[in-house]
Amino acid sequence: MSARCDVCGKEPSFGKTVARLGTNAMHRRIKGKSSRMFRPNIQRVRATVSGTPKRLNACTSCIKKGKVLQLAAK
Repeated sequence: MSARCDVCGKEPSFGKTVARLGTNAMHRRIKGKSSRMFRPNIQRVRATVSGTPKRLNACTSCIKKGKVLQLAAK
């Protein structure tokens, strides 16, 4: 299953995790950085697109906003 939303096009983004030293210090030192990936919450949803039922990969934010239903209405 692809990690891309068919409705809004949201896909994985990349960043860094930052390991820091010191809990209550004024200047917390950075111990190290490592790469990480932010994955969207993609769900498989059934929707009727132009009269035919289809399975779409939709992120949960599109499902909550009702964009999948608006896509089905078109």
